[in-house]
Amino acid sequence: MKAAWGVLRQARPRWTELLLLVFPIMLLASGLTLIALARGDAPSDDDRLLVVTLATALFLMHIWLTIRHHRADQVVLPTAAMLASLSMVMVVRLEPDLAMRQALWVSVGSLALVLTLAVVPSIGWLRQYRYTWAALGLLLVLSTFLFGIDPNGSGARLWLGFGGVYFQPSEILKVLLVIFFAAYLDDYRELLTLSGPRLGPITLPPLPYLAPLLLMLAVALGIVVLQRDLGAALLLFGLFLSMLFVATGRITYVLGSLAVFALGADILYRFFSVVKVRVETWLDPWATASTTGYQLVQGLTALAAGGLFGVGLTYGYPGYVPAVHTDFMIAAIGEELGLAGTLAVVGLYVVLVHRGLRVAMLTADSFAALLAAGLTSVLGIQALVILGGTLKLFPLTGVTLPLLSYGGSSVLANFVLLGLLLAVSAEPQRRPHAA
Repeated sequence: MKAAWGVLRQARPRWTELLLLVFPIMLLASGLTLIALARGDAPSDDDRLLVVTLATALFLMHIWLTIRHHRADQVVLPTAAMLASLSMVMVVRLEPDLAMRQALWVSVGSLALVLTLAVVPSIGWLRQYRYTWAALGLLLVLSTFLFGIDPNGSGARLWLGFGGVYFQPSEILKVLLVIFFAAYLDDYRELLTLSGPRLGPITLPPLPYLAPLLLMLAVALGIVVLQRDLGAALLLFGLFLSMLFVATGRITYVLGSLAVFALGADILYRFFSVVKVRVETWLDPWATASTTGYQLVQGLTALAAGGLFGVGLTYGYPGYVPAVHTDFMIAAIGEELGLAGTLAVVGLYVVLVHRGLRVAMLTADSFAALLAAGLTSVLGIQALVILGGTLKLFPLTGVTLPLLSYGGSSVLANFVLLGLLLAVSAEPQRRPHAA
């Protein structure tokens, strides 16, 4: 007891984080109160339990960071908590029966964040087992070919489950591949920046050093494409592209990769009916508004109906949008909270990306910097892909909004991601000047 008290006395306070954590708790409490009043009821015991659950989870994470990682970024956790709080409000609004399950996943995710910080002895330790992490992620995804289930009836067996609890391995694969990419690129960064052999006017990259990275990417993409998990495939490719550019700074790699991507997309369009349907739906959803284009048309209609400030919480009709609590959460927010609410959500993601890149820039260790940049890229690219898909800027791919959409595996994986990002920001080796 004396030892624990001594640790608490030596801990440095994190006042910025503590004050900011008040806002997600207030958001959840006020949101649940408004929903209850709109339905003609007083806030229920379940509503109070949701607020207490979130407040307890945030307080415990804050205490752990204060005691063990006081150098960690003080804005990342409150920003993520705002998204998780809004998620719980919208799940109560859209699917009340799933509210307790979402709260449970947020609690499990909070525990996973703390365990990530507690179990990982140092960022350098992750680097030592780079191939182990990549192999583990691939094995998890491969296991769905034998043991995968399809709880949503979508035709794709992308989940592992037992006792009514489901988990999507591709969610954790993206985190594990970030570790592998960061370690490999850090080892061969200087060699990859060199020019390789020439093919006419084109200078090729040093293929012997790039080949293992491309092979690992090809295996990961091949698995998720065979599973028809196009969202995961696009996310992994975007992750690879962003980390390769951060590591080498060579725009030729980006252009070459985009050319390969365009070729691969054309092949998928020609030989995979699911890709062809999604592209044609994206080009003209109104032509199939009663069938394949129904979800997108309803989502666009909901966003248009919201106007500037929305119709008000519980006063919209988001139930007309299929899978609104998972794939199209932003459509419900746009209808009931308007453009203002939608931009607020986008602003939260911008803050998360900014703080993540700031962590990468302030980290003296090159591997840790690449790791932070990769983790941030996962959050940013995933949010961009689904937001763009909902607004008809890109074809829909089936990914969810990080920390906002309903889904246990997504919430859990993103809290682990945040734990790693906070671990990087807590490293003692930092650059002297803030970004």
